[in-house]
Amino acid sequence: MNPEQPIIVGLDIGTTKIAVIAGRKNEFGKLEILGFGKANSNGVKHGQVLNIDETIKAIKLALENCLSLNPNLNIGEVYVGIAGHHIKSLQTRGDIVRESEEEEITQAEVDLLISKQYKTYIPAGDQIIDVIPQEYTIDNMPNIVRPIGYSGVKLGANFHIITGDKNAIRNINRSVEKAGLYTKDLVLQPLASAAAVMGQEDLEAGVAIVDIGGGTTDLAVFADGVLRHTAVIPFAGENITNDIKTGLGVLKSQAEQMKTQFGSALANEAKANAYITIPGLRGMPAKEISVKNLANIIQARMSEILDFVTYHLKQIGMDNRHLNGGIVLTGGGSQLRHLIQLTEYVTGLPARIGLPNEHLAAGHIEELAKPTYSTCLGLILKGYDDFENNRKVFEKSFINIPVPQDLIRTSVPVAVQEEVLVAEDNTTASVEKRQPLKNFWDKFKNGIIDIFKEEEDGHL
Repeated sequence: MNPEQPIIVGLDIGTTKIAVIAGRKNEFGKLEILGFGKANSNGVKHGQVLNIDETIKAIKLALENCLSLNPNLNIGEVYVGIAGHHIKSLQTRGDIVRESEEEEITQAEVDLLISKQYKTYIPAGDQIIDVIPQEYTIDNMPNIVRPIGYSGVKLGANFHIITGDKNAIRNINRSVEKAGLYTKDLVLQPLASAAAVMGQEDLEAGVAIVDIGGGTTDLAVFADGVLRHTAVIPFAGENITNDIKTGLGVLKSQAEQMKTQFGSALANEAKANAYITIPGLRGMPAKEISVKNLANIIQARMSEILDFVTYHLKQIGMDNRHLNGGIVLTGGGSQLRHLIQLTEYVTGLPARIGLPNEHLAAGHIEELAKPTYSTCLGLILKGYDDFENNRKVFEKSFINIPVPQDLIRTSVPVAVQEEVLVAEDNTTASVEKRQPLKNFWDKFKNGIIDIFKEEEDGHL
């Protein structure tokens, strides 16, 4: 542990869960997790805070859970993720004329150029969340990644500006403030997720991050090391759950369990002779549901989400030639079986699951390496990016706060054997004639019953 580094806290206010993770970089540049807490989210819909009181309660509960693991932590400032239908983006161009063309360009001049973009005209009721430089130009020299040290008369750049609704931003800040915390910065969720699951080589090759959350699917496209596009797609895991609830006539909790335990994004991969048994309500007979019908519902909605991704890529002229890194799926919804195959079929691009474990120090608990926590861990990494580039003032901690034992992995996860055919009595579903799975999801399940633990955050 390196006490010279500050402790940075990420707060992910999602539609299905609220997570708090505190971390500090060690001497190898990896994140040591010092605290972790989560709570069910009740006041957020489609990424927006609608019920402030419920959101405050959930933030406080997640914070309490985090501090119960490590009472030595003192959490005051947090990096907060933001998403929602209201998020928009636009491209702008900015230039400044320098006073002395002979002197080298300084960081102060770059900061001045960026700060001027905050005066860009945007529609009434919106607010600029972030201004991200793309390529710089100096006089007639284009495509400069880092202009500091060059000299010239005119310094310019292309910018990607992210905006959001003022009221939505105000609700987030108010919820965080009333929970006893201070918002250090608001970070667009797909950019945080990208920081957690990608390396520099991915940015250079060209890649599209698709973060499938509970309320929204967030998209960020990178090429040649530069952010090219961001978008928020208004469909995600909760829409799939509601489709199952309506289409199969079951409770929402049952729909969620069926999705996470038996769901597949490809109907052709589902067993035609497998059925899920749902206990009847108040003496009603049990209901049998075809696993194939379940997969058909999931595939229809997930295909719609991927069609939106394809549409955005076509709008900005990004195809196979520009995105050699393909599509990186992350977020809770990326854990659906056979989603990689469906993504490759719909988009025509190679796909993989983005895991945040590359940036985690050895010995972390397995749960934090799930795509569900990509955004929260990415917020910590974005905070460190600010710290390392002296963008903000940080309070350093010179006290060696230990990593709590609960956050250290003590055993290797047991490989999943032949799947259980009938669920336990206290669950709401059972299945017949299941095949053992040979895909990504198996790496993360310690046993099929984990899905049904009340504290498990199984939302996709």
